[in-house]
Amino acid sequence: MASTTFSGPVTSTNGFIGALTGNVTGNIAGSGSTTHATTSAINATATATAAEVATGYITSTSVGTVTITLPTGTLLGAALSAVKGTIFDLYVDNTAGASVVTVAVATNGILSSGAADTPGSFGDLTIAAGATGLARFTLMFSSATAYVFTRTA
Repeated sequence: MASTTFSGPVTSTNGFIGALTGNVTGNIAGSGSTTHATTSAINATATATAAEVATGYITSTSVGTVTITLPTGTLLGAALSAVKGTIFDLYVDNTAGASVVTVAVATNGILSSGAADTPGSFGDLTIAAGATGLARFTLMFSSATAYVFTRTA
């Protein structure tokens, strides 16, 4: 079988055959799981760096309340090579923490209407400590420098 290199998104109406090799990042539709080779630990109130968010998985083990502010849309867009239509999932793991973690957006980070209108579900930016302390957030880029932010799990 021949090898082909692509730059940019690739889609198929009939699925893909064979193994993925090389540098594969992000979510693979239909794979049923996501593995993060690296994670970032944020254990005190801070603004996360674009590199920390780009890992896709942030942990917190703090005994005190933590607020994680996401980087600006410009910084995060550059770190993810985002363009209009880029979708990125961010997981926050507070299962080993002893207090809540709250996520906040910065300049050019916009809460989705679902997040703004229904704060008890899609707008819940607080992650409990302990066994239920996991959350998934989806960032959808409306341009290379701005994203819409929603809690999706």
